[in-house]
Amino acid sequence: MKYVFGPVPSRRLGQSLGIDTIPLKTCNWNCVYCQLGRTVPLTNERREYYPREEILNEVEQALTAHKPGEIDWVTFVGSGEPTLHSSMGWLIRRVKELTKLPVAVITNGALFYLPELREELAAADAVLPSLDAGSAGLYRKINRPHPDITFERLVDGLIAFRKEYLGKLWMEVMLVRGLNDTEEALREITTVLERIRPNEVHINLPTRPPVETWVQPPDEEGLMRALAILGGVARVVHPAEGSFDLSGAESVVDAIVGIITRHPMREDELRRALEKWTPGQVDKALEQLSSSGQAQAVERYEMRFWSASPAHFPDTVQSQRTKPPDRKKPNEQIA
Repeated sequence: MKYVFGPVPSRRLGQSLGIDTIPLKTCNWNCVYCQLGRTVPLTNERREYYPREEILNEVEQALTAHKPGEIDWVTFVGSGEPTLHSSMGWLIRRVKELTKLPVAVITNGALFYLPELREELAAADAVLPSLDAGSAGLYRKINRPHPDITFERLVDGLIAFRKEYLGKLWMEVMLVRGLNDTEEALREITTVLERIRPNEVHINLPTRPPVETWVQPPDEEGLMRALAILGGVARVVHPAEGSFDLSGAESVVDAIVGIITRHPMREDELRRALEKWTPGQVDKALEQLSSSGQAQAVERYEMRFWSASPAHFPDTVQSQRTKPPDRKKPNEQIA
């Protein structure tokens, strides 16, 4: 499938069927911790990047193919910022017509200053925006936003959305050691969160391959400090463990690429997934993945992760980025 992947284990949403509305990497932020690589170039244009009918048809196929209980949530989570797709509201409403499963949107929240987008997201059961900084300077340092997305616009949009939205608003705070895990930075974030009043605050850690090599998760002291300062509605969201569904694609390589384009995988978890879907052929499948030119190995935290080849990571393992002569253009590979 081109636009639907998984289900994959989610930190907060159990087994999540993912819907990707945009090409890699279409985003208005260029976060230092992003697991999808650098944003080249930044864009803040909303348009129909993929035909909405094609996306919906794939969702219907995926829902039909899975038994009750195999999917916990249907989640819009893009290869960048999913709300840049101009038919987001239409897609949410139509997906909810197809299933009784709850629908979530994982977003950076940067476009919430647009009244039309706030209205589009009203139908979702849960919306998970980000707030990694409580000041304009730190916001620019961590999230590196498009010039149109000022800190004031971000905060005002989040506050306006909270006033209008009746579903679950779960704010995400990604902690980066030495940047936003200090007492000053955490108190600034808390001040903004008190204005937004989310239902929950989820403290995330950059456990998947951050784009910048210097990014590190906070130490134990920094994590405890965050829990103490961010308040009673905050909790740490640890990495999810579960099964990755590699069905629904023409080949196992296509299935893997469909996941790692949006959700880079540690090599050990990829091996476990392959052992389930291709017993006894794990090394062969990895060799096919490596030689396909569609994947790259990224070294972070002294571990190897697999990501889509078009993703822009510094210091990747070049030996795993084999490019065949007839390699397609990046957007054709992931579409």
